[in-house]
Amino acid sequence: MTVRCIDITPANTDFVILSFEGPDGYSMAGGLGVRVNKLSATLATMGFTTHLFFVGDPYAQEEELSYHGKLILHRWCQWISRYHPNGVYDGEEGKLRDFNESIPRFVKDCIVKPSVAKGRLVVILGEEWHTTEAMCRLSDALYYDGLRDRAVLFWNANNTFSFHRINWSRLNFTTTITTVSRYMKHIMWDMGLNPLVIPNGIPRQLLRKVKPSLVDNVRKAVGAEILLCKVARWDPDKRWQQAIEATAKLKERGCKTTLLARGGIEHHGQEVIDKARSLGLVVREANARQRSYYGYVESLHEASPADVIDIKFQLPPDFLEVLYCAADGVLANSGREPFGLVGLEAMAAGGIVLTGCTGEDYAIPFVNAFVLETADPMEIVNSVLYIQDSPEEGLRMRCAAKCTAAQFTWESAVQNLITKLENQARIQGALKDKPVPYESPFEPSKVPPELSPTVMKEAASCR
Repeated sequence: MTVRCIDITPANTDFVILSFEGPDGYSMAGGLGVRVNKLSATLATMGFTTHLFFVGDPYAQEEELSYHGKLILHRWCQWISRYHPNGVYDGEEGKLRDFNESIPRFVKDCIVKPSVAKGRLVVILGEEWHTTEAMCRLSDALYYDGLRDRAVLFWNANNTFSFHRINWSRLNFTTTITTVSRYMKHIMWDMGLNPLVIPNGIPRQLLRKVKPSLVDNVRKAVGAEILLCKVARWDPDKRWQQAIEATAKLKERGCKTTLLARGGIEHHGQEVIDKARSLGLVVREANARQRSYYGYVESLHEASPADVIDIKFQLPPDFLEVLYCAADGVLANSGREPFGLVGLEAMAAGGIVLTGCTGEDYAIPFVNAFVLETADPMEIVNSVLYIQDSPEEGLRMRCAAKCTAAQFTWESAVQNLITKLENQARIQGALKDKPVPYESPFEPSKVPPELSPTVMKEAASCR
């Protein structure tokens, strides 16, 4: 007779995560790699035995343990990756076939069966379209072996990439579908789906206070009255043209404005730079000779004065948070954003963020951020000038932003995930009906006091 536990805890549950991207440099192509890296690490830190399967570095260990053995990295498709050295998506179709054909049996035989034999529950999380077929095959294999009721399968959509390649009816039958924002949920409603919403998270260390001296050094190096910052791919969806036009309009008004721009390698970048120059903006490049805080600041100083500084070096997280805090406005103004992690990271640094109005569920207009409704550059101009005219409002919004970000740590995201997993496990009969409180190893974040009268008094200490 199978023992039914009451709640999901490290003592009774193992986790398996399936993803193409992962923590290796070879495997890290974008936000998905960051997500699965942080999600798996948080689960392991909380005490859960976690298996992460991903298309890994072909020359690294096939299996690697970390976090005191709680996180087991399984590097998959290595024999194929040796013929495709240009990253996780090089040779994508061949890797996908190997992933689909080999992962389900391995997970069933080597992880699920031994865990169930010990009376444990197994949670299997699939990420993005690449894992849909493997998740469906795994569900079928578990069913045929009489193990399906002891495994909870969640599949997550971070964006709409390759939705046309997914067999939605089969996936919806074999797994519980989730996504990262209400915006994504509404998109998927039109497809006849009703996914659960489980927001992304940010590392807790991003909430640390940025030293004022580091912020002052950046502002002095640039020498602008109004400092704007935008970090995104060179993609039309990111509304770079709106950012450039807003910078030009601020300059027309006599405001000494500088936009710090960090894009990628996409061709749209040249169009953006050409547009800036056509509007009469001075564009200069910043190239850091030394990979250090002072090297980065020096490169900004050498590129100044300029209306647009095109940052050509990679921005490490600790310097990014300084830029976010130093800026009078962080432009996370995408026209379409499934979640908007950059905006949330900027809020964690105490930045004033201007977001779009799609997947950024965390943004509350004029409380912790500015939410842009259109592609009109005057929305940016008016928001920035509002803060310039009301500095006390800027301080209040910075404090509210930081308090909001504290609700979106990875620890909070995992607790949200576990609650929804427990509900599904009870539906399957894998858990007993009566829940009991689970004591997390992390302290719960405080309720955000955006609307509290005390915020105005304490705001000055938040920058």
